[in-house]
Amino acid sequence: MELFYDKKPGYDKLDKKACMDYAEGYKAFLDEGKTERDAVDAIVRMAEAKGYKAYVRGMAVNPGDKFYQINRHKGIILAHIGSAPLSDGVRLTAAHLDAPRIDIRTVPLYEQDGMAYFKTHYYGGIKKYHWLAIPLELRGVVCVCRDGKVERVPVHVGHKPGDPKFVITDLLPHLASEQMVKKATEVIKAENMNVLLGSFPSENSADGDKDRVKRAILEYLNAEYGMTEADFLSAELSCVPAFNACDIGFDRSLIGAYGHDDRVCSYPAATALLDADETPVHTNLCLLVDKEEIGSDGVTGMQSRHFDTFLGDLCRAQNVLPDECYEHSICLSADVCNAFDPNFPEVSEGRNDARIGCGMAIIKYTGARGKSGTSDASAELMAQVRCILDGAGITWQTGQLGRVDQGGGGTVAMYLANRNIDTVDAGVPVLSMHAPFETISKHDLYMTYLGFGAFYRD
Repeated sequence: MELFYDKKPGYDKLDKKACMDYAEGYKAFLDEGKTERDAVDAIVRMAEAKGYKAYVRGMAVNPGDKFYQINRHKGIILAHIGSAPLSDGVRLTAAHLDAPRIDIRTVPLYEQDGMAYFKTHYYGGIKKYHWLAIPLELRGVVCVCRDGKVERVPVHVGHKPGDPKFVITDLLPHLASEQMVKKATEVIKAENMNVLLGSFPSENSADGDKDRVKRAILEYLNAEYGMTEADFLSAELSCVPAFNACDIGFDRSLIGAYGHDDRVCSYPAATALLDADETPVHTNLCLLVDKEEIGSDGVTGMQSRHFDTFLGDLCRAQNVLPDECYEHSICLSADVCNAFDPNFPEVSEGRNDARIGCGMAIIKYTGARGKSGTSDASAELMAQVRCILDGAGITWQTGQLGRVDQGGGGTVAMYLANRNIDTVDAGVPVLSMHAPFETISKHDLYMTYLGFGAFYRD
């Protein structure tokens, strides 16, 4: 029996080829799913390839059945029905698909001094200066009314080779003496985070006409997407980083990308479920939601009733009370935690912060200022999760969110625990979290995938 405990890398247990192969699929998912809508579309294609079918209320629910249900294009639930009745509870993973980004406002387009811009509003907790002078792509949908019907028009500009990119400009050092002495929160004001769109005037306007460059942009948008300026009122458009996921380091042991938080947990939670061929004992659910970065409110957030409605439908199909299902269920709230960064040791507590390369991280509590905003998993649940992971040979560790009173943060865990579901956070440690380019370990990603698989089989 080992008397001491310490976080240790698990490279000796690692099937390196399987790990590296799995990472390639994850990188492709990141490049495709840079918004929650795109991520949902990608997961639907993966689910249907594995035999999952769209769930319709009233369908029979039998062991072995595989369902998915989409919530307003921005969230999805995957379900693999187990042999045990739903009164025995479910094995649930819950993650979020949204990530910090730059949203385009409802009346965004304007011209200033011969250049056209979008007005923006940042989404989620960011360091605003991170988003200056990097290439951006535009993604989202425009909903237009044609012949009395609403039509969704997808917009993707900047992703394909040869596409133009966009940018929020920054000051040159030569003129930034005042900027350089400001606090980081004041380096750029949110109202000045305007996205540069172009500078050529419309060929259909004459010298002296007003907003010739703006007209050129509108002509392009009308030709490509059939939209007018009024259609921005019913659009959801965002700027996200225009660089793709890539390997980091001579040994290619790390992945750098936009959106690891929280797609680095969403992807293994979903694929571990999709890759299971045998009918599980307990029904397995993977819940992927929107709006976590801004409080989990709204119809696509974790506080929405969508999950309750879906699980209620499944329970009624088996004549089970939903509350009975909840009280016997277990949830891994699949979200990231900070990884100890040797460049910034002063904000971490080395004994308790997760470390790169030490595997899947289990976080008993998150929150801030006296654990505010967390569910704080019980000792019994922690022991149960330990037994599952140790029994499957998973390399795992514990984690937290930095030093006490340093900051902290929250996840969707408390909203699931509030439903009377035993819940604990579990996921992948991340370096540079919430930056446009975050970094994770392939080893930790793969162990999280294997860990979720072991949890589903329990």
